[in-house]
Amino acid sequence: MDSVVSDAEAGVASDAEPGVDPLLDDEENLQAWQTDRTRAPIATKIVVAGGFGVGKTTLVTSVSEITPLQTEALMTRASEETDDLTGTPDKLTTTVAMDFGRITLDDDLVLYLFGTPGQQRFWFMWDDLVRGAIGAVVLADTRRLSDCFPALDYFESCGLPYVVAVNHFDGSEVFEPEDVREALTVPPHIPVMIMDARRRISVVETLLALVGHALEVSPE
Repeated sequence: MDSVVSDAEAGVASDAEPGVDPLLDDEENLQAWQTDRTRAPIATKIVVAGGFGVGKTTLVTSVSEITPLQTEALMTRASEETDDLTGTPDKLTTTVAMDFGRITLDDDLVLYLFGTPGQQRFWFMWDDLVRGAIGAVVLADTRRLSDCFPALDYFESCGLPYVVAVNHFDGSEVFEPEDVREALTVPPHIPVMIMDARRRISVVETLLALVGHALEVSPE
C-alpha cells in the first residue's frame, strides 16, 4: 500500500510544474480575495425575480463565475393550464426552487445571486430567498409586462431596494425605459433599464445599477 501511495505522489509531482501546487488546478481564475487571506471580501446578496420564463436562470448563468446551481425540472402537461408558454414556446424546463451564482466585482466586492421561481405556486419560498439581500433585480418581458407586477408589489411592500430590467427577447418590440416606467407605474427614483440576460456585460451593468441604487437608498 505504501508503494502505491508513493508511486501516486511521484506521478503527481512529476506532472506538476515547478513551484505550482497541483491542488490549485485552476489558479489563474482565482480572485484576489481567494489568494490573499488578509483581504476579506464584502459579500452581498442579490435576488433576481420576475414572472415565469422571463430569463432569471439565463441571467444568473451568463454572469456567474462559478458553475451555477440550478433546480430545473422538466415541464409536464400538469402545468399546461397555469404556465403560459405563449412568449416562450420552446421552454422545456422551469425553476422549482432557486438559481444560485457568484460574481466578483471590483476585486473585493462579491455578489451572490439568488434567482427566484416565477410561478405563483412557488412564491411561498420568496421570504426565505430575500432574507439578507441588499436588493433585487425585477426582470420584465414587454410582451407580458403584467407578469412582473407580483414581484414589484412584493419588493415595494417589504421595502427592499430594486431595479427593473427589461429583458429584450429576439423579435420583441423595443421600448424606451420611460415608456416601461409609465406602463408599470414605477416610481421615478427606481432605475429602469433595457438589457439582454444572455450578455454578461449587460447583466453586469444591471447589477452595478442595483448596487448603486441600494447604496443611495440604504447607505449604511
